[in-house]
Amino acid sequence: MKHRIVVLGAGYAGSYVAGNLARRLSPEDTEITVVNAEPDFVQRLRLHQLAAGQQIEAPQLADVFAGTGIRLRLARVTAVDPERQTVTVADADGGGELGYDTLFYALGSHGDVDRVPGAAEHAFDVASRPSALRLRERLDSLGRRDEGGRVLVVGDGLTGIETATEFAESRPGLSVTLVARGELAARLSAGARSHLRRACDRLGITVLEHTEVEAVEAARVLCTDGTAVASDATVWTAGFAVDPIAAAGGLEVTEDGRIVVDRTMRSVSHPNVYAVGDSAYAIRDNGRPLPMSCASAGYTGIQAAAAIVGRLTGRAIANTKLDYPGNHISLGRRDGILQLVDDEGLAKPKYLTGRKAARIKAGILKGSLWATSHPTFGMPKRKRRLATTPNGSVEQSNGSAEKALA
Repeated sequence: MKHRIVVLGAGYAGSYVAGNLARRLSPEDTEITVVNAEPDFVQRLRLHQLAAGQQIEAPQLADVFAGTGIRLRLARVTAVDPERQTVTVADADGGGELGYDTLFYALGSHGDVDRVPGAAEHAFDVASRPSALRLRERLDSLGRRDEGGRVLVVGDGLTGIETATEFAESRPGLSVTLVARGELAARLSAGARSHLRRACDRLGITVLEHTEVEAVEAARVLCTDGTAVASDATVWTAGFAVDPIAAAGGLEVTEDGRIVVDRTMRSVSHPNVYAVGDSAYAIRDNGRPLPMSCASAGYTGIQAAAAIVGRLTGRAIANTKLDYPGNHISLGRRDGILQLVDDEGLAKPKYLTGRKAARIKAGILKGSLWATSHPTFGMPKRKRRLATTPNGSVEQSNGSAEKALA
């Protein structure tokens, strides 16, 4: 019987790892199934551009995985049972259960709209393609009005900054306001913050600092200081959350629902489950947790792939790099900020801005899309057979005999 590997989620990490495993493991004794709710690859890093009205490439996953031997199941994951080693899915045909021997969990995160009353009902977000498209429709309707419309972006993290600047540049007829809970972009260096302020001024963005939203209504938000800010479209970018699927299934998770993993991205409670990206609580090389980010998905995905291949084939497992070097922020299509950070995650004095920063960010996005569209490119051509025990079952190492390579 073949060893069943099920990959949940075909985002940046899921697509990469699925292709990596398909290239490195022999199809004679492994089968790989990818479960994803949508038929195409979603460039999450560019969803704010999609909402702004731009055309974003979305390769069909069937084409991405063509010729790799990977099975694609278009379905929504509703439950995971790590004791029975099954995944429950829902699709147009009613869904069902998938059994697995190794589970790769890469379902990512979504906008944290449940934290503030009214946000789930009245706010938009850019954390998924359906929500970004709904926001796009709303902005289109506002653009047809003679007086334009008022767009309120709540949250001045990287996503909030990119969303506000993209909207202001792409849709100059809209009035865009960015709400910051404290000082605008406080985590950036002083020079980078100054550049951001100038960009907001240039694009006509109103910035409300030291403002906390306590409720969202259909046409306004209510703030903790008693003020109300009118809004025709409120965009929620104040944090992200994960689905409760892992917690409900009995996996060990953090308070916010992320799966607790070891250095090789393996669940500390269920050894045949691996988690990466926003779904995982992983500790980087300096002893601090990796933040939710695309960069984290890349680093954890590389480590997980190495660990799965190593354990299944009985080979040494390399400790790949787990780091977070900096922030890449687009400010529309012609401006940006590259902010380096230190081991504590604090901004270094060094930063890069302007068109050069924008080109670098665009190059990163282009490279990420290409790598996802060619999931088996550059992987070793030799497909390795799985290691087996005397009774013929696949050896699942408990880690005690593994050799970690720096």
